[in-house]
Amino acid sequence: MSDAPKTSGMTRLRNYFLTGFIVCAPLAITAYIAWSFIGWVDSWVKPYIPARYSPDTYLSFPVPGFGLIVALILITLIGFLTANIVGRAIVNFGERLLGRMPLVRGIYGSLKQIFETVLSNKGDMFRQVGLVEYPRKGVWSLVFVASEKETEINQKLDQEGDPLIAVFMPCTPNPTTGFLMYVPKSDIVPLDMTIEDGAKLIVSAGLVAPEVKQMVVVNGEPIEGMLANPSVAALAQPARRSRTASSRPNK
Repeated sequence: MSDAPKTSGMTRLRNYFLTGFIVCAPLAITAYIAWSFIGWVDSWVKPYIPARYSPDTYLSFPVPGFGLIVALILITLIGFLTANIVGRAIVNFGERLLGRMPLVRGIYGSLKQIFETVLSNKGDMFRQVGLVEYPRKGVWSLVFVASEKETEINQKLDQEGDPLIAVFMPCTPNPTTGFLMYVPKSDIVPLDMTIEDGAKLIVSAGLVAPEVKQMVVVNGEPIEGMLANPSVAALAQPARRSRTASSRPNK
């Protein structure tokens, strides 16, 4: 007879409920956020759409997402007009006007630089995920390596071959806030995880961690990662460090 304890009916129902909740909760939250965003854009755009062009005038129910479609078309049209010489001249004129306003100048300039960095392919995004020993020895914090450019900070401090690297230490669970620090390059422990995996780790407060890449040997050559081909997986063996004669224990 099996010694395994029998699962009661209530325990099974609880497990079924938790499994269903895990499946449904992310879908429901994602749908709610998407629907709220569409409604927010519609509330801003629809009042400016002439009645004869709005489908709500001819239908007995509001059409969700029409304002979002109009906003996307307008943004694309503005981008098209800005790409030519005349449109660019108008944008430059407007930016010069904003540049004369003390408070608006700083806000607009900062926001423009952030959006250009995030959305432009030419911008310098976060390069890597790393660890920094902070706030005390033996405690490590996750950081995003921002830039290794030569800056005034490096010139003033003169680290003598160990340049200061700009790193961003995000807060949990909101990674949009955090601390900017300049850390010696030798004090940063680089990680193999992607920026997306690092963001998931921070947002989930460490609950969602990326898979660890394991070194395996295929046909005598070590490779990293999981093997997708089952026929090759049969030939794969965990990589082992070769031991030289000097590293073997004396009998």
